[in-house]
Amino acid sequence: MKRFSNFLLLAAFGGAFLPAQAQSLQTTVDVCVYGGTSAGVMAAYSAKKLGKSVLLIEPGRRLGGLTSGGLGYTDIGNKYAISGLSLDFYRRLGKFYGTFEQWVFEPGVAEEHFRGYIQRGNVPVLFNQRLISVKKTGKRIGEIALEPSERTGQPLQSGRTVRAKIFIDATYEGDLMAKAGVSYTVGREANSQYGETYNGVQLLDKHQFPDGVDPYRIPGNPESGLLWGISDANLAPQGSGDKLVQTYNFRICLTSDPANRLEITRPADYDSTKYELLLRSLAVKPLPTMTGLLKFDYMPNQKTDINNYGAFSTDMIGANHDWPEASYARRAEIQKAHESYTKGLLYFIGHDPRMPEHHRREMLRWGYPKDEYGDTGNWSPQLYVREARRMVGEYVMTQANCEGREVVSDAVGMAAYTMDSHNCQRIVIEKDGKKMVKNEGDVQVGGFPPYPIAYRSLVPKAAECSNLLVPVCLSATHIAYGSIRMEPVFMVLAQSAAVAASLAIDKKTGVQDVDVKAIQKILRENPRLDGSTPDVVVDNDAPSGVTRTGEWTVQKSGGYGRSYWRTDGKAGETVKTVRFTPTLPKTGRYDLYAYVPRRPDATAQTTFIVHDGQKTQTVTLARDQIQVSGQTSGAWVKLGSFAFPAGQKSFAEITTEGANGAVVADAVQWVAR
Repeated sequence: MKRFSNFLLLAAFGGAFLPAQAQSLQTTVDVCVYGGTSAGVMAAYSAKKLGKSVLLIEPGRRLGGLTSGGLGYTDIGNKYAISGLSLDFYRRLGKFYGTFEQWVFEPGVAEEHFRGYIQRGNVPVLFNQRLISVKKTGKRIGEIALEPSERTGQPLQSGRTVRAKIFIDATYEGDLMAKAGVSYTVGREANSQYGETYNGVQLLDKHQFPDGVDPYRIPGNPESGLLWGISDANLAPQGSGDKLVQTYNFRICLTSDPANRLEITRPADYDSTKYELLLRSLAVKPLPTMTGLLKFDYMPNQKTDINNYGAFSTDMIGANHDWPEASYARRAEIQKAHESYTKGLLYFIGHDPRMPEHHRREMLRWGYPKDEYGDTGNWSPQLYVREARRMVGEYVMTQANCEGREVVSDAVGMAAYTMDSHNCQRIVIEKDGKKMVKNEGDVQVGGFPPYPIAYRSLVPKAAECSNLLVPVCLSATHIAYGSIRMEPVFMVLAQSAAVAASLAIDKKTGVQDVDVKAIQKILRENPRLDGSTPDVVVDNDAPSGVTRTGEWTVQKSGGYGRSYWRTDGKAGETVKTVRFTPTLPKTGRYDLYAYVPRRPDATAQTTFIVHDGQKTQTVTLARDQIQVSGQTSGAWVKLGSFAFPAGQKSFAEITTEGANGAVVADAVQWVAR
């Protein structure tokens, strides 16, 4: 496997990556994007591709936010929802790793690819500058003022100001939005506010302590005080609202490669009492493997993306409630506390003699990778800010949107992930006359298909600000945001925001008055903003272009789009088929792909019939060729490259001929070469 290079590590790490004309303290551009997250990069690149002058401001030193900060095992939900430059990003990663699309990747590789967008688009970037104030004239932001985020040995100019026609807040915290006087909320709405059922206080059973874990320093003695990490708050009624924020953590990149591994050492401020609850939980409910303690997802080159899992894990529950509205200094303290807690947890698991030996032995196989985060001590500088401020804009996305009971017509993106909230607090409850510790706030409810996200949820109320777009801290309730808040979706919405910004500038209108149909047209006809031919996808749920013979069963989860079809292939049975007929925009050569969901009962071979308008070819693929490993769900499987005519003169057909197990028909894709 090839390693990533450093050719894109810009010399601007300590200050600005700016053309000479933009090095002054005052800068004026068409579009200013604040926040170099994955969304920020895509927004800035999109605006530049649309012919606008742009400045991207990143308070830190890295680009890509969480996508380059450890979340390499991509949370998608359903790949049907990912389009445009977001999809282009995962295909570029695929090219790097030798696949079509790559949804599992190393942090440094992701960062390099974000810098690739900046380089190809010639996008000016200002690093290590953070927002201190916003000046408005009426409903419009006129300029923002910046200050250096940190000293790095290079001179950083203070007193910078940036003027722009349109501003895009791409931060995880919504700092620009807040300073612009836009309405927002923090925490959980009561279910009664929007007619929801999964918002507010939720004491459920996922990532939960088993009954009987004693919360007191001296077991059974309330006078001894609570163990570290437990709140003394009382449990509020189920579904009631509060200002608590779902917990943060780090997505941890470790390696088991001895040549690339640094030892997990004891932190200077290590305190083993912070992990007493872990020991008590394991005493009540032992875990045979590390899987129930740390969620190990495996990256290329023997690396991990470790996430929280279980009752006591990498989530530092209750320690982040100040973060959304905190000062920069306070946020630095909170992040440092999370880093200390997490590094201490890893050390505790591997070295404390009270931990079960099999857990210690497994933990000691891992260490920090030498080739990741070299400028920050081989540890991610990006805290997983799952949720902070959320705008209250022209339209609020709710649980009803997630479940398809309310469908918007001004869609500029889609979401598909489970309504997901991590725990918000760790408290003491009484059950069967005994006091015990429980986590509160975790919700994981899915089972619904992809759904549209309103453009109105990206814009403030018209009376508050007319030249700001907010694709990350968008207008949604806590539980709806838990479904929307995925990195690929943020990139989709950021591109849409940039298209809207460009149209607002061209038409000299406020962002609320942009013609949404014009946004949709650009996204549909020029999804990569480079004039290339859009992909043609025919899904099994398409209103036309799909015909089938024989009996097929609808499967409503695990595929591409709303569903896929499944049938069994058995010797002697009449052959069953599903034919996908595209409407191709031009004659030419196309790469042809079929989407194949993961199924343990898949047939040993699947046969495809490809008709190019003149002749028919048969493509037969073995099970290990279509049940692709190393991906987060099903995958597009290449059938080959073919010359196809424009129009509806060709097709691809899936057949049960020669099958001895489950055959699936989901979607077929034509990608112009």
